Amino acid sequence: MPNRLAHETSPYLLQHADNPVDWWPWSADAFEEARKRNVPVLLSVGYSSCHWCHVMAHESFEDQQTAEYLNAHYVSVKVDREERPDVDAVYMEAVQAATGQGGWPMTVFLTPDAEPFYFGTYFPPSPRQGMPSFRQVLQGVHQAWEERRDEVTEVAGKIVRDLAGREISYGDAQTPGEQELAQALLALTREYDPQRGGFGGAPKFPPSMVLEFLLRHHARTGSEGALQMAQDTCERMARGGIYDQLGGGFARYSVDRDWIVPHFEKMLYDNALLCRVYAHLWRATGSELARRVALETADFMVRELRTAEGGFASALDADSDDGTGKHVEGAYYAWTPGQLREALGEQDAELAVQYFGVTEEGTFEHGQSVLQLPQQDGLFDAGKIASIRERLLAKRAERPAPGRDDKVVAAWNGLAIAALAETGAYFDRPDLVEAALAAADLLVRLHLDEQARLTRTSKDGHAGANAGVLEDYADVAEGFLALASVTGEGVWLEFAGFLLDHVLARFTDEESRALFDTAADAERLIRRPQDPTDNAAPSGWSAAAGALLSYAAHTGSEPHRTAAEQALGVVKALGPRVPRFIGWGLAAAEAALDGPREVAIVGPALDHAGTRTLHRTALLGTAPGAVVAVGAPESDEFPLLADRPLVGGEPAAYVCRNFTCDAPTTEADSLRAALSD
Repeated sequence: MPNRLAHETSPYLLQHADNPVDWWPWSADAFEEARKRNVPVLLSVGYSSCHWCHVMAHESFEDQQTAEYLNAHYVSVKVDREERPDVDAVYMEAVQAATGQGGWPMTVFLTPDAEPFYFGTYFPPSPRQGMPSFRQVLQGVHQAWEERRDEVTEVAGKIVRDLAGREISYGDAQTPGEQELAQALLALTREYDPQRGGFGGAPKFPPSMVLEFLLRHHARTGSEGALQMAQDTCERMARGGIYDQLGGGFARYSVDRDWIVPHFEKMLYDNALLCRVYAHLWRATGSELARRVALETADFMVRELRTAEGGFASALDADSDDGTGKHVEGAYYAWTPGQLREALGEQDAELAVQYFGVTEEGTFEHGQSVLQLPQQDGLFDAGKIASIRERLLAKRAERPAPGRDDKVVAAWNGLAIAALAETGAYFDRPDLVEAALAAADLLVRLHLDEQARLTRTSKDGHAGANAGVLEDYADVAEGFLALASVTGEGVWLEFAGFLLDHVLARFTDEESRALFDTAADAERLIRRPQDPTDNAAPSGWSAAAGALLSYAAHTGSEPHRTAAEQALGVVKALGPRVPRFIGWGLAAAEAALDGPREVAIVGPALDHAGTRTLHRTALLGTAPGAVVAVGAPESDEFPLLADRPLVGGEPAAYVCRNFTCDAPTTEADSLRAALSD
């Protein structure tokens, strides 16, 4: 019989709807039930494409005896971290403070007042490698609750007090200057892996936001070192197993330092961020590899993540059926030489083995290899390779596909809108711009209410119940601003303004001017989450700084510019010390230091050749964070178009920064020079 999760919209919660565990969704009712029964709460947090979440579910939550013990002694609450990043952030901070590490599944024991007192992540069904079994943990916590209640509540109270003392206030700090950004670059150079690209050791995550900073730093300063790190990292990732050599798109991370074996889940936010980085790398260098990867990644998102309503699904699972009914990580993507022979025939399989770095012993598990593009001497017939890729892709399509998390997350769709709009504009792919517009339209229709308040998620055309958090408002604004620049439709600038007004009014502390991840009127948790560091995606704090800055450049709004500069104070504090974890903030700081430049293209309709040429030139300018407005003279679509006439009857470009404007130009070459000096 299904439990209370059967009526939820989250794919992750629905995966647990048939567990024998009597799960509750996160709700006041769940804690009231714990109070009434005088039992602790087991909080289990994960997400639908998390491999170890599946493992723990199968081993423990599907086990009848474990479920009976849980149902007798606990109220069990299941949370999708992608739906409730606020709940996840608050308790993850507690887990990391208590244990020195974190991750998912996250397992936390709470009092009926939601105060945490015991923590962990994955627990095995029997003791293993020094870890207690899940049953031992359940029994130990139950015993402590029954016999040492005072001690438990004292520990819980102390943890909550410690968390409350961690509020960040960098609101009065200044915007980072040349010195801090140079120090951040130097610190990144020290952590850079010159042999393999990327930063640090295994596991290795694609550093998309740091790459954006490096490209902007190069554009502003001419630093060859910054460009080299970005170029080499992008090439190594694109040649590695972390990149899907057949279908395009990136896996979440590489388990090794060489980008060979990925953790196979594919997330929307990674692919949106990386698509944009590769498009920007092409813009800076003309790299054919960067062009190919940007387009293949964009096509992957549209082909495999687009939902029937026009939004983008959250993720593809790491695990899939290996053909025997057993779910195995990477089953969809890995190949043996025998499987290649079966798909291609002897001769072409031999070529594929060499081209994709497949070995008899395998680069992954059980003699399987993850396809790569190793550096090697000799030329390959491009037509033959294209045929091999096509046939392998068709053969792979016959395998059971990984599950898809169809939940549409506002923030991640904002990132996808920005990536697809720009990639479509750069490479003359109007279909990609149309896909961005369709996703933006869905967010406006389904996720925005009459007061421009955002709902975080939707599924199958139905809005979820959870309020948007700071990253939703900031990333959706970022997407809308990119769409405004690409399409010349000022309505997207207006919508971005509505969202950013909420950032100023509801997410900013009145006194310190620091930002919070949840709105002032959001559900009260044991602490109001506040994290300025960029991890898997831009933090709400960094994303807000960037979007506020762009909006201020478009409109001249002083409150938005001031708020952006105050938000960037945290980058001044953290950038030189931990640049790998504030990459988006550093990228926004580069834009602030450059101006950012304001570009107005005035001309007849966008299909006019002269207008189109100047508009494209403006979009391809490398000046960090430059904003572009395009429209007819006297148009009221964008503030930047006001009082900007044609020049000699010809379309013209106006470039300004720091309250100073260049003379208008009708020449694309002059505009190009103005945006790349």
